[in-house]
Amino acid sequence: MKVYAINGSPRKNKNTATLLKKALEGVKASVKNEEVETEIIDLYDLNYSGCKSCFACKRLGGKSYGKCALRDDITEIIEKLSQADGIIFGSPVYFHNITGQLKSFLERLQFPYITYDNNYTSIAPKKMPTAFIYTMNVTEAGMKEYDYGNKFSAAEFFIEKIFTKPQSMYSYNTYQFDDYSKYKVECFSEEDKAKQRDTQFPLDCQRAFEIGANLIK
Repeated sequence: MKVYAINGSPRKNKNTATLLKKALEGVKASVKNEEVETEIIDLYDLNYSGCKSCFACKRLGGKSYGKCALRDDITEIIEKLSQADGIIFGSPVYFHNITGQLKSFLERLQFPYITYDNNYTSIAPKKMPTAFIYTMNVTEAGMKEYDYGNKFSAAEFFIEKIFTKPQSMYSYNTYQFDDYSKYKVECFSEEDKAKQRDTQFPLDCQRAFEIGANLIK
């Protein structure tokens, strides 16, 4: 059994990555009678582009039908994910949405599996449980005010259509800088963020662990 976490953040040890790692710990803790491997994939380490609309994945009888024909750093990763037993996607929120790096990755992962029949049927070789973890520097009220959930829904809609309906969790008002005094920051309260980091983020880590624990179940 193999479960992957896709880190759409440029940071490998901050909020998003920490929650993804906790989720993978939850996966391992939940599987008692079967060996499970987990792997975190840091997208910002990889050189790739989004979909280039070549339509090779749609050409009937073509060697790339149902598969992305582009060859770059995520080609083998997409192939591995096609046989995964679970995938957890993670992203900080940039400009009210997931990062461009994750969006480009999802284009490449998802488009080959969607056919142009009347129902946009999925031809993914395997169904597997999925989840999304989002981190953001706004509060829960801010997320609702800016309608983040509706913006996240596009990615989740296609993941559900191709694989399964994803679990999702949000981590709000995250701590951004190691030293706030070195940056011009007037719109956020360092004191509030420090309190959130010390009291709420450990609870978010537990929620991420539970996301992973429930993934295989």
